[in-house]
Amino acid sequence: MELRDIEIFLVLAEELHFGRSAERLTVSQARVSQAIRKQERRIGAALFERTSRTVRLTSVGRQLRDDLQPVYAGLHESLERARLAARGVTGRLRVGMMPFNVVDMHPYWREFRSRYPQWELEIRQLAYVDPFGRLRDDDMDVLVTWLPVEEPDLTVGPVLCTEPRILAVAADHELAQRTSARLEMFADFQHVVAPGMPDYWEDSYLPFHTPQGRPIERGRPVTNAEDLINQVGMGEIVHCFPSHVTRHWGMPNIRWIPVTDLAALSFALVWRTEAENELIGALANMVRELGALRF
Repeated sequence: MELRDIEIFLVLAEELHFGRSAERLTVSQARVSQAIRKQERRIGAALFERTSRTVRLTSVGRQLRDDLQPVYAGLHESLERARLAARGVTGRLRVGMMPFNVVDMHPYWREFRSRYPQWELEIRQLAYVDPFGRLRDDDMDVLVTWLPVEEPDLTVGPVLCTEPRILAVAADHELAQRTSARLEMFADFQHVVAPGMPDYWEDSYLPFHTPQGRPIERGRPVTNAEDLINQVGMGEIVHCFPSHVTRHWGMPNIRWIPVTDLAALSFALVWRTEAENELIGALANMVRELGALRF
C-alpha cells in the first residue's frame, strides 16, 4: 500500500466524510474514492459502509485503522525529523487551536519565533472532535482551549484571553433585532454540540439548563466551523460564541447579540503533563511574561 493511500484511508477513517477528507488532503473526492476502492480490492473486503447520508468503518476497516495509525505516525515523524534537521531546526512545537482567533494571537506566535528560531512553531485550527484525545494521542503538543479543563493527566497553563459571550442568529431570525440576549431564551431554540466532549466541559461552553431549569436542546453533532455557521445562517440553529468571532466572520446573513448573563470564556494553554518538555515550558513562560491579550 502506497504511503499516500494510507494517508487517505486514515483521514477518511477520522472524518467519515468524503468531501471533508478531500478538502483536508487537497485532492478530489474522486481521488479519495479511487484510493479506497483500490485498498478494498487488495484486501478483499469493504473498509467502509457507505450510504447517501453516512460513512462508517466496517470491522475490517477499524482493525486496519488501528494497525496502521502507529506505523504511519512513526514513519511520518521520522521523515519530519529528517526534514527539520536538514533546515537546522532542532525541535517542533505543534499548537492546536479551538478558538478561531489565530490572528489575534499572532503577537505570541511572532514572539516565540523571534526568541527561538531553532524551533519550528506549527499552529493548527482544529475540528470539533475529541481535542483532549488528540493531545493524548500525541497528535499535538499544546492545546488552546476554553476553561475549565479538569483532566487528571493534563496541565492547565496560562490564560491567553478572556472574552464575553455572544449569540449568533440568522439575519431573519426572530431574535435578530434584539440588542441583547439572556440565557433563559436559549431553551426556546435548537443548538448543536460537538461529539466527544466531557459533560463538565460542554456545560461550561453551553449549559445544559437555563437558570430556571429548562433544558437547552442540542441537535445533531457538528464537527467543523463551516457546518456550524452555515446552520446558523440558514436559521436551523442559534449558537453561542466567544466575541472574537465577530472579527473573523463578517457575514451579512448573521447577527451577533451580546449575552448578558453568561460568564466570559477564558482560553488557556493545555498540555499532557508527562509530555511537558523544554519547548512547551518556553511557550508557557513566554505567555505568562507577555500577559493575557486585551480586546
